[in-house]
Order: sequence, then C-alpha cells, then structure tokens
Amino acid sequence: MTLENLLDTARANGDDTSALEALASFALSHQQEHRALDVLAQAARRHGTNARLWQWLALLQRAADDRGFRSRKLLPRRRLWRHDASIAKGRAQTLLEAGLPAVDAFAAARKVAPNDGDIVLGVTAALFAEGQAETGLSILAGSVGANPLWLFGHRDLVQLRWMMGEGAASFASLRQAISTNPQSEALWVQLIHALMQAELNAEALAVIAEGRKAIGDGPRFAVNEAVIRSDSGERDVAAGLFASFENSDDPTIAVRIIRHHLRYDDVDAAAALVDRWIGRPGEALVWPYASLCWRLLGDARVDWLEGEDALVRVVDLAPQLPPLDKLAGLLRSLHHARSQHLDQSVRGGTQTDGALFARIEPEIRQLRAAIVGAVADYVGALPRATRRIRRLVRVVISLCASPDHGPCGWRARAFTPTMFIRQAGSALHSMLHFRNAGPMTARTLAGSRLDLPRQVWASIFRQRA
Repeated sequence: MTLENLLDTARANGDDTSALEALASFALSHQQEHRALDVLAQAARRHGTNARLWQWLALLQRAADDRGFRSRKLLPRRRLWRHDASIAKGRAQTLLEAGLPAVDAFAAARKVAPNDGDIVLGVTAALFAEGQAETGLSILAGSVGANPLWLFGHRDLVQLRWMMGEGAASFASLRQAISTNPQSEALWVQLIHALMQAELNAEALAVIAEGRKAIGDGPRFAVNEAVIRSDSGERDVAAGLFASFENSDDPTIAVRIIRHHLRYDDVDAAAALVDRWIGRPGEALVWPYASLCWRLLGDARVDWLEGEDALVRVVDLAPQLPPLDKLAGLLRSLHHARSQHLDQSVRGGTQTDGALFARIEPEIRQLRAAIVGAVADYVGALPRATRRIRRLVRVVISLCASPDHGPCGWRARAFTPTMFIRQAGSALHSMLHFRNAGPMTARTLAGSRLDLPRQVWASIFRQRA
C-alpha cells in the first residue's frame, strides 16, 4: 500500500474513518505528514465529534512542527478529550512544546489518568517552564517515592534537581530507592550514569563497588568502570576491563573503546574497530571517528568522506531575522535553571529546556524560517549525484524522498535547537545550537555580546557522518 493509494481511498470515502486513520498512521510513520494534513483537517471538521480524527490531525501537525493550530481553531473542544487520557495528554504536551501555558492542561489529563507517568513528567516540565520549579520537584519527588523502580522518574528528578543547583542532593531519590531495592541492577546503573554525567567519577566508582557487593559483578559495572578508568588516565586498568567487550554488538560500547584507543594514541587499533563497524547496524555512531582516524593516519578515504568544499558554507542570516534585542530578550526569558544540564556539554552556564523551534512566538518562527531557508539553499547546492553523500544520508537517517520536501529529499522539520548562555568575564555570551533530523549541524551566534550591533552569523552547515 502506498500513500497515493491511501489518499485516493480517503478522498473517495470521506466518511470512512478507518481509511482516514490508516492514511494518518501511514503518513506519520513514513514522515509524509504534510501530504495528509489537508485531508485529515477537512475530515475532522466534517466529523466534528470524532475525537480520534482530531487526535490524528494534532499528531500530524505536531510532526510537521506546526503547533500554532491556526490560532487554536483546530483544537478539539473539551468535551472530545476530557475523558480520553491519550488525547488529553497529547493536547497538554503540544501546548507545552509550543511555549503556551500547559499546567492546567496536564492537571486535567492527570485527573483522567492519575497513574500515567508521562503525565507526571509533563506537569513537572510545565511547572518548570512557568517558573514553578519547586512545585514541580515536589510533585515528581512524591511520584518517584511512591514508585521507587520508576527509572524515567528518577532520570528527570535527578536532572531537574541538578539544574536547580542542588548538587550532591540531586541523587537522593536513587540512593533511597536502592536502599529499599538493592537487587535492582537498573537502579545501580542509573545512579552510576548520573554520577558520571556529573563528572563525579570517584563517587561513581564507589557506587560500582557497592553494587558489586550487593548483587555481584556484571558487564554493566565493568564497562562503566572501564570508561571512568580510561577518562582518569588509568590506561592499563581500562584496557583490561575493555578487553572482554572488544567483540560486543553494542555500538555505544564500541565508541567507548574507540575513544579509549584514541585517547592513548593507538590510532591503528581505533581505526581497525571503526572498519569492523562500518556497514553494521549502529554504524552512524562510528562515522565521526572514521573521519578522525583516517585524517590521523593519512588514509585517502578521508577525502571520499569529507573532501568537498560544498559541504561547508557560511550564511549571513541578518536580513531575515527579527530585531535582535527582542529575540535575545525572549531567549533569555526562557532560562529557568540555575545550573547546567547533567547530560550536556555546557560549562558554567545554563540552557533552555525543550525544542526551541517548536515554540510559536513570532520571533522564534521568524528565526526558524530563516534557518529553514538557509538549509534548503545549502542542500540544493549539494552535488546530487555524489554517491558518498547519498550513502551518508542513508547511514545517519533515512530521509523522505518526496520532491515536495525539496532537493535530495530534505525535510524542513524536526529541528531541535537549544540556546546556550554562558558567563565569560563581564560579557554575556549566547549561542544557538541545533540539529535537524538529518546529517547536518549548525550554530548561530545570537548577540554574543550585549554591545554588538544587530547581526547574527549562522556558521558552518556541515554534512555530518
């Protein structure tokens, strides 16, 4: 069945809701949501009380990065979602992502499904976004305390506490859960990972030792110890621990071993492991290290991989941008954290939470439109017949081949930008970093000093392997 077949069926049988749902499901799973939107929008209006059609329409709009809902005209009436937890949750989540008040919507969803963990996480995020972090922490901590094996709850609670500057107290929920559930390897490993993200390696090693005493040794303890020992300069100890994982089928472990070899200047060993992983599931994680290894070894394949000038461009976005003072003020207003994220590379600063380009403020939409246009121009200028580019696109992500998406099947959606603010001396520095759902990355400097003229540079759209 093709999308064209489903479109024809849905148009010919406008009252067949099963055909409409089949169309929406196929379009969503094949990243063709834009082609089904009009059909579903018309159907939702005709079947005004069919909550499922409204839900499918909202899912398609969300996937297309359109959370404006044409001034909310397409939001289903409350009577359609107040008794359906899935619809209520989706509505609240979309409001949150769009940058609209969502606390009440999540509270309503929680009444329908009080034990839904995703709703608890959602209301916590909504409270944080509206400057009520302490209330969100209290709600999430209560839910985690009542469900000590809830790993996603622990993950977000640790992250939020760390962002709010609680330091070592951020890990209290995991330590408490382990005290009552010492046989849960998952809890031990999550605490170890959290400590490693916080760069508290000595504490992580102590927890590994405690875990081994409680439940015995295991590969998850060993590989995390190997990573810590390698990072800490204990080459031989790390090598001994990594040795048993050389033939692992886990690409994340392979990357750790490659990094270990590179850290200690064993480029040949790193390159050999890279070569073993190319062509296997999970190879996308290895390609950046292929570039590094081949450059260090003078391997001719590096030119095949990244030797074309067309892969790097610098674009001046200034003419397409909103007033910089308004954009900068809006971006700074979105910072509610007091400390850096655990799992991000920001040092000594904070970053916004969530997908920035999902928001519907005019300044954000104008910024997004400027970057979408620049990326479309960049992709259009790439050599379309280059086999290497086609291969890399397949490796990193399977992009839609519809001509409606522009040259090379690029899709103007799924950006996940975050604006960083860092303090350097007395000057406030800002950076917007984003990746789209494909093999490119970009950075935008937005008012990096408060006394800069109105100018923003979008730098280096680069094909990523």
